[in-house]
Amino acid sequence: MARCFITGKGNLYGRSHTHHRGVAGGRWKKRAPKTAHIFKSNLQPVTILLDGIKTKVKISARALKRVKKDIADGRKPKVLVAKYQV
Repeated sequence: MARCFITGKGNLYGRSHTHHRGVAGGRWKKRAPKTAHIFKSNLQPVTILLDGIKTKVKISARALKRVKKDIADGRKPKVLVAKYQV
């Protein structure tokens, strides 16, 4: 499973169900079915400079947006890479 290099965000497993009317009439066979679903994170391939070496990593779109805003504002991007050191 792919994970974000900065935040560690990955895929989530859950259940999705259709929007169907409930069991008001007492007919249980008309209940909305629930199925397994994988909620995938929005990972983007990015080349970063890590310790002077170009490295290709995958970063979530939200983390990428934050890094771009920090650079545009003239601040050093806050990158939490303690867990994912290369």
